[in-house]
Amino acid sequence: AEELRPPAAFVAPLKPEMAAATVVLPERLQRREAERQQGVERQRQKKEAQVVKEEQSEFFVAAFAREREAVEALLAAGPLEEAAACLQGLQKLLTESVRFLAPYEVRQGQEAVARLQGDLAARRQQLQPKKKFAFRALKKEAAPGSEPRPAEPAQPAAAASAPGHGPAEGEPGGPPLCGFSSAEGEELELGPAELLQRDVVLSELRGCRVRLCGNPNTLRVRDCRGCTVLCGPVSTSVLVDGCSDCILVLACQQLRTHRTRDSRFYVQVTSRAVIEDCTKVSFAPYAWSYPGIERDFESSGLDRNRNNWNQVDDFDWLATDKPSPNWSLIPEQERISCWD
Repeated sequence: AEELRPPAAFVAPLKPEMAAATVVLPERLQRREAERQQGVERQRQKKEAQVVKEEQSEFFVAAFAREREAVEALLAAGPLEEAAACLQGLQKLLTESVRFLAPYEVRQGQEAVARLQGDLAARRQQLQPKKKFAFRALKKEAAPGSEPRPAEPAQPAAAASAPGHGPAEGEPGGPPLCGFSSAEGEELELGPAELLQRDVVLSELRGCRVRLCGNPNTLRVRDCRGCTVLCGPVSTSVLVDGCSDCILVLACQQLRTHRTRDSRFYVQVTSRAVIEDCTKVSFAPYAWSYPGIERDFESSGLDRNRNNWNQVDDFDWLATDKPSPNWSLIPEQERISCWD
């Protein structure tokens, strides 16, 4: 009988620490399984989001191509006002699609819109030529017996392309309709009558203060140093290229900035601003007003309730987990509120 008795190891009670392990081990397995399931769910959601994004991108490409062809056809043979309205619709489609497009798709769309804007301006100039705007000194008759006074120098004339320089990116192929060029230390101003739906170019200014009180169609600021530019609502796009140590106060649908450094932007922009090859640029909300600005906003078609002043895409910074070091927000205590 003693030989059939089972060994003591099989009938001895479990030690307390072994009993606890039999309870804790399943909890660890359950937690690990739950974490695995969460990981699988995250991957599934990410994959679904990517599929949706790709479908949205494909829809945008097809819709953008159709709208672009329609604008080109209207520019070739149709009414220009209808072409302008169709072009604004194309710009709106691009603006509303930026959030799910890849950077290269945004760039291609912006370049296509800028080219069409240039074509529209060139067609308007071809069909309805207008004289360039310029400030000129007024001649006064000398009083009898007095010596003639030397003529005062004229203010900088409407900007023209410098010899040897082609139009900047996005500029119309023909001469600009109004603007200023090659001035230094000047107070320069254009009013609503000169600006209404015109294409404006500011180039090679040094230490100037520019006031554009009105509603331009486009604005190009090129190769300016130490300038302050105050501009009313621009119907379409603003391009800033090759500037430094400037303050730019701008309201527009689209803002693109290239080769610019040490500059501050106060913006009202309905799409995301784009910078490329820029350093030490900073942003704050649009903060300028003048008599008649509400009328100019209505004329421009800009939505005052939509402002992406703090949404900036840096085409030179591809990391998604770290902010770009090339731009920043202007601290509230450092923002300018009074411009006069």
